[in-house]
Amino acid sequence: MSVASADPAAIVLGDRPLIVCDVDEVVLEFLTPFSAYLGSRDHELLPRSFRLNGNIVSRPDGIEASRPQVAEFLEDFYDAQPDWQTPVAAAADTLARLSAAADIVFLTAMPPRHQHIRRRLLDASGMTYPMIATEDAKGPAVSALHAGRPLPLAFIDDISANLHSVRAHAPAALLVNLMANVTFRALAPHPGDGVAIARDWAHAETLIGDHFRKPARG
Repeated sequence: MSVASADPAAIVLGDRPLIVCDVDEVVLEFLTPFSAYLGSRDHELLPRSFRLNGNIVSRPDGIEASRPQVAEFLEDFYDAQPDWQTPVAAAADTLARLSAAADIVFLTAMPPRHQHIRRRLLDASGMTYPMIATEDAKGPAVSALHAGRPLPLAFIDDISANLHSVRAHAPAALLVNLMANVTFRALAPHPGDGVAIARDWAHAETLIGDHFRKPARG
């Protein structure tokens, strides 16, 4: 099995550019299969705002799921993720092309107790790049990975807070906002200045290629 860890120090990089990539909604579908999973539990995710809490309701009576219920749904979903999640269109092929010139590391916002299930799912999808699972802020993890090397760095994520965290700790990184689910992408807040918004993986590939051709700032 490929590397799965909660420690950036466990990842060995080559002397190449680095792409750090989120998993849910970036390389694996999340919101669409999670909505299907909720349906199997007689609940649904309503596209009322860009969050889970407050938008998951019971189908029989429309009552909002409590925070503990939402946490339970997520826990059960992650335990069963191979039964529900599938790769985002073009993600595997695009990463394969990018891996010819860059190291790729997945940085997934997930309790590390689920990391081996996710690792097997990614491997089965042909995306065998090293993976870090963490519930902590992503900026320090990206900074520890890159370690100030004078090589290009790109970070891809669907959540603005993660992009801003990386900007604070690795200011030379290209920040790419990418989200698979079109409905919830329309509800997401603008990620702010200095973040490139990718329409899809083809667009992300172009943005990253352009960034890698620029002189690195360290």
